[in-house]
Amino acid sequence: MSVSTRIKAELKLIVGLGNPGAAYKRTRHNTGALTVERLARKTGLTLKPNSSFKSLSAIGGYAGRTVILFLPQTFMNLSGEAVAGIVRKKHIAPSDILVVYDDVALPFGEIRLKASGGSGGHNGMVSVIERLGTKDFARLKLGIGSEGAAGNLSDYVLSKFNKNEQVVLGEMLEKAADAIEVWATQGIDAAMNCFNIKTKGKKT
Repeated sequence: MSVSTRIKAELKLIVGLGNPGAAYKRTRHNTGALTVERLARKTGLTLKPNSSFKSLSAIGGYAGRTVILFLPQTFMNLSGEAVAGIVRKKHIAPSDILVVYDDVALPFGEIRLKASGGSGGHNGMVSVIERLGTKDFARLKLGIGSEGAAGNLSDYVLSKFNKNEQVVLGEMLEKAADAIEVWATQGIDAAMNCFNIKTKGKKT
């Protein structure tokens, strides 16, 4: 059964997927969480433990909207528990949810927004879709590539960005934060038009 869709006016939920704990802090699989942490710093909102929803969260004004920044503190494959909990409690419509997460299918540094869709095999998204009972919510995918996976994708996504990747990572996080602002203020179509730009010569 899907969660309640009674709309709470102007309330936007921005979810950054990742694994909790210092060991996973700067890993590729935590790129979604890193983006929401970057957004918190830009907006001056403070992410605090929220035991009711197994999360770190912050609520406040951003670009003329009221937003909830939300980092599940379950492990990745249980992310949907935390997300569904706050969606039910706050009566947030699927159209007001944006989930931010890493994508190995996108080249490193690229971002891609979608209005809905499947999980793409991402464990966090599998859990969120299952617990919300719908695929019809926006998502922002952050490219981490897979060139360095050497056949072991699990180890690769749990590895940390090396020193040479830090500049591109920073640029991607900043671009993602800008995309979230457009989504929050103008909607998913406007955000896709602004930020879904394919790299020349690459299929994405």
